[in-house]
Amino acid sequence: MNTDPALTAEASLAQHDRIRNVWAAILGYMMDGLDQLIISFSLPAIMATFALSTVKGGAIATATMLGTWAGAYIFGFLADYVGRVRTFTFSILLYALATGLSALSPSFSFLVILRFIVGIGIGGEFGIGMALVTETWPKEKRAQAGSYVAVGFNVGVLLASVVTLLVLPHWGWRGVMVIGVLPAILAAWSRWGLKEPKMFETARRRPRTFPLIELFNTPTRMKATIGLWFLTAVQNFGYYGIMIWMPTELEKVHHYSLGNTTLWTLWTTTGMVAGILLFGWLCDTIGRKPSYIILFLGTALIIPIYFSLANPTIVLTGGALLGAFVNGGMGGYGALLAEHYPTTARATAENFIFGTGRGIGGGFGPLLIGILALHMSLTAALGLLFVVYPVAAVVTWLMVPEMKGKELPA
Repeated sequence: MNTDPALTAEASLAQHDRIRNVWAAILGYMMDGLDQLIISFSLPAIMATFALSTVKGGAIATATMLGTWAGAYIFGFLADYVGRVRTFTFSILLYALATGLSALSPSFSFLVILRFIVGIGIGGEFGIGMALVTETWPKEKRAQAGSYVAVGFNVGVLLASVVTLLVLPHWGWRGVMVIGVLPAILAAWSRWGLKEPKMFETARRRPRTFPLIELFNTPTRMKATIGLWFLTAVQNFGYYGIMIWMPTELEKVHHYSLGNTTLWTLWTTTGMVAGILLFGWLCDTIGRKPSYIILFLGTALIIPIYFSLANPTIVLTGGALLGAFVNGGMGGYGALLAEHYPTTARATAENFIFGTGRGIGGGFGPLLIGILALHMSLTAALGLLFVVYPVAAVVTWLMVPEMKGKELPA
């Protein structure tokens, strides 16, 4: 059978572009994970430098989260108007510049402002990267491609722990901020030469409305948007609730040392990576709706079992299974959020829905657990996380249409 050399060359070039796009998106989302955890690991040293109370220390993390929320909206809109690649590059350069300047912060107030700017820069990473990847990968592997990007966040978490462990004792938190700029520069460099997806170039020439309107302009889209808001809020509620409070749980209840807590983080993050990759494959194999329903019901079962464990060794190794369920859903969100909206609103949809879910779930989840822990044990408060997952399964069933194997809306 003869093969047209021109078609073969074109297919090879398309595959090359897809791989470059996914690597650029992975590096960008890796910066998101690196930044969010590097400030957490460095926070005690920062508080000591400026003699901060726990309230002011928490304000540094809050400023970053608020910036992330704002950046998700700002860069989502920009990516749909001026292009994925250009906006992608600008977002990471903004993050790198603000992170580097953070190392020179002369005061608490100055640092808070810079951390807010850092948050704006990293806030756009998820949606822009996912839009770029989903618009260039074939529909049969769309969720799997998104899962590769989602893994980047967890690699960033591990990188943050390593950088802090190696740099903080010798050069302090300011040295950690400086080193944190280097991967950001690598991520920015990876975007030079990337091309806009063809479907975006075609769509941008058509008359358009404000992208946010496209999320609510039909009953089906409005229902899907509300449903996806809830799903992403549950995703972030579970992830941040467990990752923020588990070190305290391990220390107080299971008497873990700092080394064992770090080991738990390694086990759990490894489980998350495996869960994300497996879930992306599952979404492309059996569909989005059944995959998420299975995941949510499985998580509702795993959480109360895990938090009833008393053996510290089983708690340690069982973190891998907990991580696989609690964060596995990230393997499907890139495709799931892309498939319901037109190209002119896709980056907006990715960032607006996931950014809102992260702001609500990630912001209020840990707070709610802290409030519950005032009236019951922290173990019981964490165990109550399971109640939101059966509701998420019902919302998936009733409100989110199945899009497996379908072309993206133009």
